[in-house]
Amino acid sequence: MTTALPPLSAEEARRANQYGSIKAEVVDDVSREVANRAARTAVDEADQLDHAAGSLRRHALDEVVGSERAALRSRRIARLSQFIDYAFFLAYALFAIRFFLAMAGARPTAGFVKLIVAITDPLYAPFRNIVESPKLDGGGVVLMPVVIALLAYGVLHLAINRLLRVVVVRKTAI
Repeated sequence: MTTALPPLSAEEARRANQYGSIKAEVVDDVSREVANRAARTAVDEADQLDHAAGSLRRHALDEVVGSERAALRSRRIARLSQFIDYAFFLAYALFAIRFFLAMAGARPTAGFVKLIVAITDPLYAPFRNIVESPKLDGGGVVLMPVVIALLAYGVLHLAINRLLRVVVVRKTAI
């Protein structure tokens, strides 16, 4: 299932670029502030200037460390999301194959049909016999439980991805 939101990897790349520009901006601001104050202060204000510069430096470093931790967490969650997407798309493909084999009237004793049924049965079991499956004129069957399973797993997939997006959201403004 596709969503209107950009993939997590694209969002992470955008955030990494934004993080680099914010980091450079903070360093420039601190340097400019120190240079400006040093140029116009008297010798007796040097201690206050050192204290202010140290405070700005600590704040900037704390922000950078926090951003780096958040970026690392985002990368890990993006990788997890990719794995989850792959697993769901694989399940979707196998369910689609099972659906079309049943519609085509494939023999249940054929090796490939047995393989697809064996792989999809654990995911299909909760939906088996939930509704009747109409028979087609050519001997095939429209497996309505497979359609329901695809819809249910699609909703689950969407919910998992939305949950991961909630976990990834982080502060990007300073």
